[in-house]
Amino acid sequence: MVSKEFVQMRRDRLTFAMMIAIPFMQLILFGFAINSDPKYLPTAVLDADPSVFSRTLIAAMQNSLYFKITRIISSEEQAHEALALGDVQFVLTIPVDFSRQLVRGERPVLLLEADATDPAATSNAVTALRTLVQSTFDRDLKGPLASLQSRPGPVDLRIHAKYNPEANTQYNIVPGLMGVVLTMTLVIITALAITRERERGTMENLLTTPVRPLEVMVGKIIPYIVVGYIQMGLIICAAVLIFNVPIYGSLLLLLVVSSLFIAANLAVGITFSTVAQNQLQAMQMSFFFFLPSILLSGFMFPFRGMPQWAQYLGSVLPLTHYLRIVRGIVLKGNTLTEIVPHLWPIATFVVVIMFIALKRYRQTLD
Repeated sequence: MVSKEFVQMRRDRLTFAMMIAIPFMQLILFGFAINSDPKYLPTAVLDADPSVFSRTLIAAMQNSLYFKITRIISSEEQAHEALALGDVQFVLTIPVDFSRQLVRGERPVLLLEADATDPAATSNAVTALRTLVQSTFDRDLKGPLASLQSRPGPVDLRIHAKYNPEANTQYNIVPGLMGVVLTMTLVIITALAITRERERGTMENLLTTPVRPLEVMVGKIIPYIVVGYIQMGLIICAAVLIFNVPIYGSLLLLLVVSSLFIAANLAVGITFSTVAQNQLQAMQMSFFFFLPSILLSGFMFPFRGMPQWAQYLGSVLPLTHYLRIVRGIVLKGNTLTEIVPHLWPIATFVVVIMFIALKRYRQTLD
């Protein structure tokens, strides 16, 4: 009996590969890619008082490893635009007369604006900066300025958590669940589409129809687009009525752009269904796609906390870009112009996957 099981295991190569590949992938992702303490977060600086003190502060922030100064901006409009687009995680504003107020002991105000749509990505960096500003000027405040080193510190640091000022994790998780649910259900449902036809013996009837492969694909996909929108409607209603998630952007825009993401997931499912020999294999392949999607997209762990190779891999997945689109529209009130940078990667993904699906479907016909 034991030898029989080993023989069956050896014959079912895809299942055997899944038994090895999925644990190995989990080991790599959890061991190397997942990091709940993100470092080198992109930061813009609006320095209205270039001085030795501002340079000391910027250098100290970079040395803390939590901040990576990526942009020097010159206006508040640029700061708001960078945060709205998600180009930076923080914007530090050094006010006019900062150095003069500092040496006078007037505790000048330092403003740190944080993109708090993902509170987990900012909390440690904010805590580090609070500690940093209390001691970073000690080296410059010597002699007659030494008294300014006394507590509560020479600078009044004020944190402005934008888009989610109460750091409510539900505001981050619930909109993101929309993408996770769509990925999980639509990929699995459509992955079973053609394999079910094959197992039930109805594939021959499908092959005798005069429809072309692309028409079959579209016919398989359209009903599940309706299913996807029903799921979206339920999640949006629950987010607003149960979890009190505010929606600052256009709900119509969210529904329109979601069609592209739904198409991406359905295309993946159709591709799997042309490769798998039975429904079990289709389910296994769906899980193989779903696991990296949920771990590398930034849904569970901060995207910027992952190593560079994991960020490149995550950027290929449509869920990564859809999460930014959903959170941008819901929490930031982003417009179409601001989400375009995340639309074209999903569109490219759809084209590539549909091309593979069509090629695989022709081979199935043969």
